[in-house]
Amino acid sequence: MTDTKTAVHSAWSSRFAFILAATGSAVGLGNIWKFPYITGENGGGAFVLVYLLCVLVIGIPIMIAETMLGRHSQKNPIDAMAYLTKEAQADSNWHYLGWMGVIAGLLILSYYSVIAGWATAYVLKAFTGSFYVDNPAEIKTLFDDFVASPVQLIFWHTLFMLATMLIVVRGVNNGLEKAVQYLMPVLFFLMLLLVGYAMTTGSYFQGLHFLFSPDFSKLTANAVLTAMGHAFFTLSLGMGAIMVYGSYLPKDVSIAKTAVLIAGADTVVALLAGIAIFPIVFANNLHPDSGPGLIFQTLPIAFGSMSGGWLVGILFFVMLVVAALTSSISLIEPAVAWLVESKGFTRERACVWSGLATWALGLGTVLSFNAWSEVKFFERTIFQLLDYLTANLMLPIGGFCIAIFAGWMMQQKHSIAELAMPNDLSYQVWKLLISYVAPAAVFFVFLHVIGVL
Repeated sequence: MTDTKTAVHSAWSSRFAFILAATGSAVGLGNIWKFPYITGENGGGAFVLVYLLCVLVIGIPIMIAETMLGRHSQKNPIDAMAYLTKEAQADSNWHYLGWMGVIAGLLILSYYSVIAGWATAYVLKAFTGSFYVDNPAEIKTLFDDFVASPVQLIFWHTLFMLATMLIVVRGVNNGLEKAVQYLMPVLFFLMLLLVGYAMTTGSYFQGLHFLFSPDFSKLTANAVLTAMGHAFFTLSLGMGAIMVYGSYLPKDVSIAKTAVLIAGADTVVALLAGIAIFPIVFANNLHPDSGPGLIFQTLPIAFGSMSGGWLVGILFFVMLVVAALTSSISLIEPAVAWLVESKGFTRERACVWSGLATWALGLGTVLSFNAWSEVKFFERTIFQLLDYLTANLMLPIGGFCIAIFAGWMMQQKHSIAELAMPNDLSYQVWKLLISYVAPAAVFFVFLHVIGVL
């Protein structure tokens, strides 16, 4: 680490600040948008049980490893992997793992911002009463007309990216830390309000039964793999975010205990989303297996027909925007940190360049829903290609490599020192999980998503 870099590298003010930030990174559209619909598609309770098991034996060990690599190096992901590779006397190609994480974060944010822009627009639609229609088919038309307009999508995409950059430009303590100190409590408060409303729908216990009563006859091999993959991706692993956040973590904080708390909070949010959404779905005779359209095309029908639906719809989409913001700031922070620490950029300049590049790339996603909808690469639109490239290829490879590096390449004395574990059973369990179980599971998921299995 150079003297210049040491001077500019920041730190969280407390363990609690890191927990909020890392939980915010993990909690996003995946928890509130994706988890309910994939649970609905895969039969409910049995799927949730497998998901929880995967968080425990795959997600937490890899989160511990990625945080450890960040804190031990005290650098951004690109410089961290260069430093760690040299320290471990490993093959020099390992340093590309840092580059892959940073690039994956920017690629994800480029389309994540567009989807988050939809949620932002839907706050306004809920506020103006757009969900109150005579024919439910009009809700689908509303969505179709919205995504068919490049001007509207660019406006909301730009607005969301500006909000993200205004937070990140203020730095770790005044920007990231202060943002999550307000946004995360707001997120949990809104979630609990929606759960409270779900309890009044008359279908609350039907929703709980669907979510928590396992029916293993509905559990397919594909559902198991989906649960495993989602447990991995929902924790923001393999994209550099947890590594750079870990680099800001004080040395006296227990990585293992903190990772368990973060994974627990992330899982609680996902489960609360299901508890809030499924009673509303059942109370309005909608289908839990409605797929990705559950949030933007199905729930608005419910909001438009329920008592108090105007307020509930506003709260729900505000919650989506808050969750998206806490994730978006973590997706761009690795690139900003690298430009500041390695290239001598001011934080303002680093934010402008990173933000502009991400925003410009996001235009491809915007146009893939309208003007360029027929432009395809490998039979995929630009949005579908970016989603597949990151979620199905880059993140699994990144998570697999983090597990292998932490379990096999990093010197054991360094991992013991960082984890503050004596060489006892707790350390040996983590070592077993990170060296064998987690990489094997991620590799299995990877083979599945590329169609080998």
